[in-house]
Amino acid sequence: MSFTETLWDETADLQERIRTMPFNTEMASGTLPPETFRFYIIEDAHYLEGFARALALTGSRAPDPATIAQLSGAAAGAIAVERQLHDEYMALYGVTPEGFAAKPPSPACDHYVSFLIRSAATDPFPVAVTALLPCFCIYLRVGQSIHAEAAPEHPYRAWIDTYAGEDFEAAVTAMLVLVDRLADAADEPTRMAMRHAFERSSLHEWTFWQSAYERRDWQRP
Repeated sequence: MSFTETLWDETADLQERIRTMPFNTEMASGTLPPETFRFYIIEDAHYLEGFARALALTGSRAPDPATIAQLSGAAAGAIAVERQLHDEYMALYGVTPEGFAAKPPSPACDHYVSFLIRSAATDPFPVAVTALLPCFCIYLRVGQSIHAEAAPEHPYRAWIDTYAGEDFEAAVTAMLVLVDRLADAADEPTRMAMRHAFERSSLHEWTFWQSAYERRDWQRP
């Protein structure tokens, strides 16, 4: 079993709970309320910008040109998805650029992005890369699961097709290969930190989707 297979196996219960949580089951059936999806796409646009920053910052610390190029390319891809996918849905749901700018990230989004950027800036490089991995793996698995169940005429078809597509799968595979390579060269304390980072980011993924489903926002006491 590879290191990344071990990461997934150690968090299998959590990964299955993410795949079957109400947000994703209702997304698959097409019954997710439009106002919930509207909240989600705003949060996801904020998240993808932060995720791209974390990828770029981590890439700047890479030890070789190929890895710099891989992580920088993934950052550019995250921004491209944010612009294409979210522009389409934001227009559909009446979210103007001014409205988006006036809506700050939710606590769950802010916490997740802060964790990734802190990891990118301060953790050992293998740990920082591993913290980024759950977003790739979980979105691919959820996207493929929803794609297998969704009807051709689906209100969220563009989102589904993006995360179940071959291009995204290739990016995920490249990240898995990178993390396995880094783990093979790491000492045991670093490998333990990598496992902790993967689990923590996976928990952030669950919290992010649950927060969107419940439309949680900042509240003054």
